[in-house]
Amino acid sequence: MARTDNDTWDLATGVGTTATAVAASRALASKAPNPLITDVYAEPLVNAVGLDYYVRLAQGELDADAGSDALDPNLLADAMAIRTRYFDDFFLAAAQSGIRQAVILASGLDARPYRLDWPAGTTVFELDQPAVIEFKGRTLAELGATPTAQLHAIGIDLRNDWPAELRAQGFDPGSPTAWIAEGLLGYLPPDAQDRLFDDITALSAPGSRVATDWAPDRDGLVSDRVRAMTARQREQGLEVEDLADLTFGGRRQLVPGYLTDRGWRTDTTNAEAVFAAHGRVFRRDEAVAGLLDANYTAAELVA
Repeated sequence: MARTDNDTWDLATGVGTTATAVAASRALASKAPNPLITDVYAEPLVNAVGLDYYVRLAQGELDADAGSDALDPNLLADAMAIRTRYFDDFFLAAAQSGIRQAVILASGLDARPYRLDWPAGTTVFELDQPAVIEFKGRTLAELGATPTAQLHAIGIDLRNDWPAELRAQGFDPGSPTAWIAEGLLGYLPPDAQDRLFDDITALSAPGSRVATDWAPDRDGLVSDRVRAMTARQREQGLEVEDLADLTFGGRRQLVPGYLTDRGWRTDTTNAEAVFAAHGRVFRRDEAVAGLLDANYTAAELVA
């Protein structure tokens, strides 16, 4: 079903299924030899959502058939591990620089408020749909998980006035902040993407940092690559709608230039370079090209 301006979801429907998919790949990546990430909460969260394909993916029960075009779940997990590690390292570097306020936009089943080693005095804000925030908070509490920072979990649609709600929950725009928008931009209309970065800029003190991932060819990604990945996952039992219908097309601003014009100093790399930085083999597969061809931009506000 195509996206609409006021659609909503939980973790088993619509855009929410992508958050469950990410957590399933993080769970699988955590089982790898010498893993790049360790997310002990990913698998129990996926199990609690209960979508069979993603439960099997998280538990390592899906295998690619070498004689077919079936998607290799381990390649998907590798790509997600690289993405996750990039944003983990971004937050840890920001904390090491002295930043004590962090915001996770569209947090999904991200467990960073619970699994990262945040310095004392750090406050983390995470924002997502109300049903997503409620489910994750309740499930982690039932698991006995405790945040490793002061956590403010905010249930709100990022297409609405989330800056006002962020302030109401104690966010301090006068303090440098580390922001991430991981796996988010394609699920926003192009104008909403611009507003997101405008709002981040307005809320950021000098020295703040932001990181995001983005694809230069969003329409091509929607029309070909995501559908290819969904088709291969359906061969393995996926029972959700076409994931390509969950993103918004349209011409978008290139993230580095947009941020530079608003006073941010940017640094952009790509997935292949991040693989190399961690000594991992970069394998091509068109079914996951949306992840493998991703660009990663980190920026610091200097003006």
